[in-house]
Amino acid sequence: MREALLPSFYKIMTFREQVAKLLEEGLSEKPEMFLIDLSISDNYKIIVTLDGDKGVNLQDCIDVSRIIENNLDREEHDFELEVASVGVGSPLKLKRQYIKNIGRTLKVKTGKETIEAELIDADEQKIVLSWMTREPKKIGKGKETVQKKLELPYSEIIEAVVTINFN
Repeated sequence: MREALLPSFYKIMTFREQVAKLLEEGLSEKPEMFLIDLSISDNYKIIVTLDGDKGVNLQDCIDVSRIIENNLDREEHDFELEVASVGVGSPLKLKRQYIKNIGRTLKVKTGKETIEAELIDADEQKIVLSWMTREPKKIGKGKETVQKKLELPYSEIIEAVVTINFN
């Protein structure tokens, strides 16, 4: 009963909610893709950043862009729209991104150190890194190559970026 007393603008979704709903609908048609970031500026510039389990191609961006563009009223809001895939060198934000990058080299910053290592496993709680390093021999002089392995909870990761090797 109180709802009927609310001004009509409270009953209507905000512009951001409209965009988010359209985006959700568009991505539901492409379950291998997922949202990394949605930002909308005060002057209605919409920036959508996507990633996918098998990457994101130009057609994916066009399809998502059309879903949003064709369902918003430019008479109500004069908006600008940009839909793009996450860039090379962008920090990983979601657990799903870690899982898709198993087997690749990451540069991971923790509160204590920065480690460049192969991501050998990832699940909902942690990642597992593996790398080779030179350490002093336990007996005798000189150094030896040692295989290191580290399980790292997501809570300890400040930033992780996939590194690109051109070898």
